Amino acid sequence: SLAVFCEQVIEDKSNVLSLIRVVDRMQISTEGPNAPADMPPAMLNWFLVLSFKSGSARGSESVTIQPELPSGLKLEPISLSAHFEGGSRGTNIISRLGMRLEMPGLYWFWVSVGNKLITKIPLEVIYSRIVTPAPPPLQ
Repeated sequence: SLAVFCEQVIEDKSNVLSLIRVVDRMQISTEGPNAPADMPPAMLNWFLVLSFKSGSARGSESVTIQPELPSGLKLEPISLSAHFEGGSRGTNIISRLGMRLEMPGLYWFWVSVGNKLITKIPLEVIYSRIVTPAPPPLQ
């Protein structure tokens, strides 16, 4: 099984995946004389890649991803479906995840198949604020 965020995915004709820049941290920076103390909102726009082996599962199953904010608040789950063929056959789910991030901290993405929690994917958002002096007034 595989559950990651990445910046780019290539899937060839035989369903083999190449994942480019697998990430679990996002750095948000502001710089200037008026750099805000609180993190400005930022967009998460990465691919979420899930890959499962079927085992005894056959047929369609619901897959849900439930984001959890650093505050512990759980957002509405994202629902997808996957088709399992049984045995060693696998299934890949590739989805571009667009989400507005409004605070730094550790986000969790709970991944369930049917009603069973399979894994949690962490995403750490780090905010860096650099306050620089204002330029001198023009004479």
